[in-house]
Order: sequence, then structure tokens, then C-alpha cells
Amino acid sequence: MNSFRYAPDTAVVQTTQGPVRGCIAGDIASFKGIPYAHARRFHAPEPPAPSKDVFDATSFGFVCPLLSQGRPSGELYVPHRFWPQDEDCMNLNIWTPAPDGGRRPVLVWLHGGGYTAGSAIEHIAYEGENMARYGDAVVVTVNHRLNILGYLDLSAFGEEYENSGNAGGEDIIAALRWVRDNIAAFGGDPGNVTVFGQSGGGGKVTTLLQSPAADGLYHRGFNMSGVLGALMGDETQSGRDLVLDMQKRLRLKSVRSLETVPYRRLADAYLALAPRYRRAGGYTGCRPHVNSHYLGDPCAVGFRKETARIPLLVGSVFGEFSSFVPFPYDRTLDDARAEAFLRTLYGEALGDAPSLFREAYPERPLMDLVNLDTVFRAPEIEYLHLRSAMNQSTYAYLFNQDMPVDGGRTPWHCADIPFVFHNTDLIPYTWMEGVTEDLEKAVFDSVMAFARTGDPNNPAVPAWAPCRPEAESTLILDAHPRVRVNYDHALIPAAAAAQQARRLKADRNIQH
Repeated sequence: MNSFRYAPDTAVVQTTQGPVRGCIAGDIASFKGIPYAHARRFHAPEPPAPSKDVFDATSFGFVCPLLSQGRPSGELYVPHRFWPQDEDCMNLNIWTPAPDGGRRPVLVWLHGGGYTAGSAIEHIAYEGENMARYGDAVVVTVNHRLNILGYLDLSAFGEEYENSGNAGGEDIIAALRWVRDNIAAFGGDPGNVTVFGQSGGGGKVTTLLQSPAADGLYHRGFNMSGVLGALMGDETQSGRDLVLDMQKRLRLKSVRSLETVPYRRLADAYLALAPRYRRAGGYTGCRPHVNSHYLGDPCAVGFRKETARIPLLVGSVFGEFSSFVPFPYDRTLDDARAEAFLRTLYGEALGDAPSLFREAYPERPLMDLVNLDTVFRAPEIEYLHLRSAMNQSTYAYLFNQDMPVDGGRTPWHCADIPFVFHNTDLIPYTWMEGVTEDLEKAVFDSVMAFARTGDPNNPAVPAWAPCRPEAESTLILDAHPRVRVNYDHALIPAAAAAQQARRLKADRNIQH
């Protein structure tokens, strides 16, 4: 029978800001909504003031305000939580087997949603309890500033705004400093911190690699579906003109007044102006800003040599955004009929993609070529090539397991998250008799081996070599895990050329 403990002398931990009190459910202690910083709008984060009062860490903290309110939808594919929003959103959550001064690996989760949306608790699969329990680890999830609060460049208006274009990134670094200074009291090892994230969270892992102020605050990186090339690229232009137009639209006397105007008015002004700037190729913010604090996309400027010793685990999902498209075609067609259909669909652009697909994915119906992701995978191949030239601790994977939706749907963006967190019990779409338990073990044990040692090899998967520039060794994760080398390097450009000729639109009603 499970037990629950919450009392004045239970799960109380002394931090640099004062005591915090969580609760213990079964064998896991949790601490929620702990402030790691506060900040004036557009300014750098500062540590919270110390207090002798005990902070009640039993409720999640505010999440960052969003530019617009989404309509709940697509919950079957990506089950969400919706939570109160406020600018004072710099807080984190901790799950630990015990706040006992142990030296457990620490995993710090950076949520998805690009750099504009999402939160540390947005997905139900982000719950850290099972990862802490089955991995004997300390799990931390972080909220930080997003969109124009976290990534709007005002540096043209004074030194105080020098890095406002990366304020959200500065928040993450502040959270990692808090972890360094406090996590030992929660049973974690501050000398063994893995930053991991999916989609925009994976992008934030790369952003940390390219941010000198983050050096020494983490020791491994795990990037899930977070290499997106130009689709999630950097800002290199000044925000001056957009900011002045926002000031004018809001009828404010000075740029400084943008600090105090109600957020909804600020967001509405941005949303009214940004489309025009986007069409003109101008600055629109809401993504990292290249400067001396953030050096830029490593595929454009190279990885910083100071990060060469950081092991990286990098991967994506077979279908990504393509799998959000309801599949209108017959997956049961044999190869000959499927190829005839695909040549009708794509025309001459199809080229030799069918034969290359069959070589890369002998287990899949040829019709799945329609849903094969190339948007993530193409830049990921380049990313792995560059990174593996720096070390022998860069590992690649692909999540390839179809899900029991619509009679079998190729895995979509976010489909692998429940397996990483050991949370398939919470997410019904993962329930596959004879598959789920073993696949979850293969994924989770690989993640935890990587977090402990920087090497994901473990008995649940076949021998898995690190990547080399000439040989990307990729673990294919499905009901039959296997390792292949450069298995899709010829396919991806051929498939991308075909798909570009007839791009299907993802279902915009699915939040991810």
C-alpha cells in the first residue's frame, strides 16, 4: 500500500534562499514551484531574496504567459496540462528518491514549444516521479521566460538591455546555477547534470552549448527532435525598428515604458506588427539572438571547442510533424502498387526514393515514404557529422515505433517523450501489448545509462557505437532495437526533394 507524508518535519530542505518543504508520496519526494530567480521585464534574472520562512513547495508555480491562448485539441496525441500564467514564472520542480545528500545523477528537463510556448508541466508525460523512481535519479523541470518576454532584442536602447534577446536563455542558466548550488541537498550530484529536452527544449540544449556562461553547469546533453535548421534558427538582426513600432502602436513615451505595459497589450501589439516584419524578412524575435552571450547555430558557426568533452545523445522520430497528418492512403499496398501510386502522387520528383526507402526501412510499408520526416532529419545528419568530429561521445537514435491510432500511425513529434520519462502508464496511445514494456525499458535504460556515464550502452539494446564523421551509428528504437550505420543518408535528400513537390499540411489542431 502506498503511503503519503506531509508534515512540518517531513521533506524539508535548506536551500541558498531558505528552507523549502515538499511532500513524500510512496518512495518519491517532490518539490514544486521553487523560485530560482526573479527579474524585471527584459532584464537579467536575479536570485530570490533569502528568507527564513519555509516555502511551501507542494504546488506548481506559474508558467510563462503565451502570445495567444490555444484551444485544447489533439489531446489523444499529446495530452496536456493547462495552468495559470504570470510573468513571475522562473520556478522549477524536483522529484527525488530522497533528499538525503546522495550523489544521484541529475536530469534537468527543458520543455518544448519552440522559444515561444510550452511549460515545464505542459505535457502530462513530463511528470518526473517515475524517472526518479526507476532511474534512482533527481529530476528537475524548469519554467522560464518565453516569446517576447524571453527573446526580444532591445539592446539598441541601452546596456541594461544588452542580452534581452536571450533573457529566456539567461533564465535557464540561472536555473542551472541554482541546481549547482542546491541539488546536493535533494540527493543529487551537482557534478553530474544532464540537460535534456524535446523540440524547442532540444534546441535549448544546443543554445546552452553555444552560451559561454553555461560552461561547467551541465555535463551531458540529450537533444530530442531539437535540430530544425532554419525553421528554428537564430535572430541576427537588431530588434530596434520592431521595438520602436511597438512603442508607437502602444502610444508610449519611451521604450522603457514597455517594461510596465500590461502583457496582453504588449503581446497584441507584437502580434499586429510581426507579420509585416516577417514578410519583409525583418526581425521578429522569439528565438535566440546571436551576440557575445550566444554565439549562434553550430551548423552555421561551428560548435564551441570548450564544449568538446560534453557527451551528446541526439535523435528524432520517424514521422515528426508529418505524422500529425491524417493518412488518407492505403498502407497495405504491396511495393509495386505503392510505387505506382507514389509516382502518380509525386511525379518525376520521386526519383529513386522508393528503392532507397526500401533499403533504409525494410520493415515498413513503402507508403510510409509519405510520412517520413526530412525536416528534422536532414539538419540532424549535418549536426551529428559536425559534432562527432569533436569527440567520441556523440550518439544517435531514431524512434521508429508506430502507435495504435487509426489502425497504426507512424510516430509523431512528442511520441517518444512518455518512453523517456518512463511514463507510458500515463499515456494511453503508448499501450501496445507485447511491445510497450520492452520498448520503454530499451529507451529508458539507454537514457539513464547516458545520464550516469555519458555512454547510453546497456543490456536492453544492442552494442551502440558513437558516431564518427564518416559513420553515423544510429540506434533504431522500436519493437526490435537495432543499430545501423548511415542507413538513411542517401534516402533523406531524395525523399525531401519528392516531398517538397507535394507537401501535406500537418493538422494544426494538434498542440505539441
